[in-house]
Amino acid sequence: MSEETRSETYAELAAVGPYGVRPGHALITMVEPHPGHEYAYNRWYEDDHYYAGAMAMPWMYAGRRWVATRELQELRVPEKSAVARPVTAGCYLSTYWITEGRYDDHMKWTVGINKRLNRDARVHHDRTHVFTSFQDHEATVYRDGAEGPRDFHALDHPYAGLVLQVIDTEGPQERAALLDRLRTRELPRRLAGSPAAMVTVFRPTPLPGDRMTYVKQVEGVDTRLTLLWFLEEDPRACWTEHFADLETLGGATGTVELVAPFIPTVPGTNRYVDELR
Repeated sequence: MSEETRSETYAELAAVGPYGVRPGHALITMVEPHPGHEYAYNRWYEDDHYYAGAMAMPWMYAGRRWVATRELQELRVPEKSAVARPVTAGCYLSTYWITEGRYDDHMKWTVGINKRLNRDARVHHDRTHVFTSFQDHEATVYRDGAEGPRDFHALDHPYAGLVLQVIDTEGPQERAALLDRLRTRELPRRLAGSPAAMVTVFRPTPLPGDRMTYVKQVEGVDTRLTLLWFLEEDPRACWTEHFADLETLGGATGTVELVAPFIPTVPGTNRYVDELR
């Protein structure tokens, strides 16, 4: 394909399809660098992969990277998690928003570019994907109603912390019932007066068959909910009072499989790398 033809194709693609700002989809990926490779992994992700493997892609319009120091890892529950084994695994978390209605378009690009990056030796293999999945947006619940940043601002606003929560249910009907209860009753109650400004709720989608082999297929496509709690305070300062009991959030219809607090990384630095172990 000639350069001129490629340029024309870009213009045609931009002229059709959804192009709103709502986070209709997300990539949520929690990764554990192999022991002894923490600094190399961090530099690769900060200096190359965050951009070439994520933000440079079409329709992925916002991203944020988070870290769990050892102190934060030790706050995680439950001890026996279906998501992280051991529950402390996965000290880095990256979250990305994808334009609503553009998941299929983005996925075609991301599979292609990651194959190219791997072929060109631009993939760091000394890492384990603990929890990596694309997800569809189900709901956002705000503490302050119409005031404050919206969910499409969440990955750019300087939030001081984030809590990743994963809840499993028995089936699609139970998940729908849990989602309704969370959205209408439980999350508004818990957000009131708390340092969490919003909670975004997602459900996982299956990865394509031609995904990279080092990323395992997504579990819980029909049964799981993923919650992201965006905090205005460092989670260590408010954990006991506001978040230590999140393991009970599933109630009678769901089992909480992970509650994991994080703080934002400082892009372009190795800050916190020496606090992971």
